[in-house]
Amino acid sequence: MKRIMDVLISLLALILLMPMSLVLILLIILTSHGSIFYKQIRVGKNGIHYQMYKFRSMYEDSEYITGPIWATREDTRITSIGKIMRKFHLDEIPQFINVLSGHMSIIGPRPERPEIIKSIIKDIPYYSNRTQIKPGITGWAQIRGSYDNSINDVNTKLKNDFYYIEHSSFSLDIKILLLTLLKIMKGQGF
Repeated sequence: MKRIMDVLISLLALILLMPMSLVLILLIILTSHGSIFYKQIRVGKNGIHYQMYKFRSMYEDSEYITGPIWATREDTRITSIGKIMRKFHLDEIPQFINVLSGHMSIIGPRPERPEIIKSIIKDIPYYSNRTQIKPGITGWAQIRGSYDNSINDVNTKLKNDFYYIEHSSFSLDIKILLLTLLKIMKGQGF
């Protein structure tokens, strides 16, 4: 049932958001040089690596010097259109393609990069247990908390991810979906 919901919502979202996606593509092209899409290796279910897609919200090669690091609220690597996309989570629209391909679900723990996981596991050895289910575009941790900026944020997010894994149900998914839509409409991203 979850997979059917994932496919139906993803198809509907991609169709309904096509006009907005075309506008975003044009704005990305006009406001900064580089690719339209940002592709990044993420860790999925059972530790399988896959390529996740987003609309590019940062300047091209923004991690060339620093390597993989978390984005912050005042991150200078984020483009002007990227700030708007992130505020309303519009940069994540291409992830519906990842859901259709079966690498992600609509609801689940947010996927992380292998390099960041390797760093986190030094402090939180059981962190990788969250990969026992498919990662999601949104999840219990996203509606309950904020972005990762510190190891304390990761611990809080991890507790929420484990809560979701233990209490996963159709009704909880619907609740998360509705709360996510509310958060998007309020522009509560960064």
